Order: sequence, then structure tokens, then C-alpha cells
Amino acid sequence: MTEPVHAWRPGEHILWRYRANGAPGIHICRPVTVVRDTPELLAVWMAPGTECVRPLLADGTPIHEEPLPTRYTKPRITVRDRWSGGGVLKLARPGDPWSVWLFWDRGWRFKNWYVNLEEPLHRWSGGVDSEDHFLDIAVYPDRSWEWRDEDEFAQAQQAGLLDAGQAERIRVAGQAAARVIGAWGRPFSENWASWRPDPRWRNPVLPRDWDRAAAPAVPPRGAHAIPQHPRAS
Repeated sequence: MTEPVHAWRPGEHILWRYRANGAPGIHICRPVTVVRDTPELLAVWMAPGTECVRPLLADGTPIHEEPLPTRYTKPRITVRDRWSGGGVLKLARPGDPWSVWLFWDRGWRFKNWYVNLEEPLHRWSGGVDSEDHFLDIAVYPDRSWEWRDEDEFAQAQQAGLLDAGQAERIRVAGQAAARVIGAWGRPFSENWASWRPDPRWRNPVLPRDWDRAAAPAVPPRGAHAIPQHPRAS
């Protein structure tokens, strides 16, 4: 039986991390603030200016500036850096092989949703871990949508980061997400675009041990337990 993990309170700080594709260890770590944590939804806020960890090529080249044929074959390092864009609200339903991110332009003008296909979040005492699946979907306020990063998805397969079975499961997950979009289901039908962070919240701090092993946690007495969910692949 899987040990339950306690529910986080609004305003609590946790880590939202991604494992490296085809390599051991964590290569992305983003400290976030909990907005809501229920058996149906985990919502977190990544504030502008938050110190994060991200990958670079070993020669210092940003990943997306490297030509696609060699993007996934050259050696990489991880660096501490600041989130330079606007804040991002991330929403994830337990067991779903994707999370939905909301982006705003300046002045809180809503820009779009972004469906990030990934392994279902693995909860642990300090946050959540996943593994990115390259393929994504952009969803716009007029309810139109488009696939994103199909070239990276194809290149990841060619580079051996995804096998045929994984690629098929990711396509199936993307099609399921597209059906939710087409039906305008949750979270798109909800009023998250009008959400705003609590002005009293402080930006979370990136800890020194950001890449520590994910340790299970037993809920304190009286806490509302939320079960962990298995990985998609």
C-alpha cells in the first residue's frame, strides 16, 4: 500500500521538479506557492523572479538555441537562475498525464493556457516530481488550440529519449487532453484566468538541497490525506 502524503495549505512553499529525460537526477526545480490542494486538484503559483534550477548545454548554450539535431545529444549542466517571465499558475489533477499552465501578459491580460504533457505528478514530502514528455498544447481564450513542440517530440524519439511505447502513450494522452479542450471541461471552464495571487505571499526560496531524494511523508493527525499515483511510464 502506498503511503499517503499530507495536503498542503494555501501559501505553503513546495518544489515542482522534473527529472532529466534519459538520464538520472532532477534537472528542473521551481519553488512554488500552494494555491489549492484537494483530492481533485493541486494549484500552485510560480512568481516572477523566483530562483529556479534549469538545464543548459555544458558549453553554456541555452537549450532552445541549440539546433534540433544536436539538442538532445550534447552534454548538459544545471544552473541556478531567476524566472524572467511573468508568473505562471500551474494546475494538475491527480493521475492526469499533463498539467495546465496559465500565462498572462503585463497588466494581467490573460494570454493562454498551456497543456504540458508529462508523467502524472509524484507527490513527496517537499513537493511534486514529474518527467516532461516534450509534446504540448496551447489553448487560447477563443477556445482554439494547437499542438506545440511536435518537432521536439519527434527529435526526442530519434535521440532515444522515448521508445515507441512511450511515444504512443504520450500521443494517447494528448488526444485525451484535446477531448477535454473540445468539451471545454475543467480547468478551462473554470474562472482561473481571473485568479490573482495573495499580495502578502513572499517568493519561495530555492533550497541548497533542491535535488534531494523524494522522501515519502505520513500525514499529521487530522490532516486530509491525498494518495500518490503511479507513473505513466
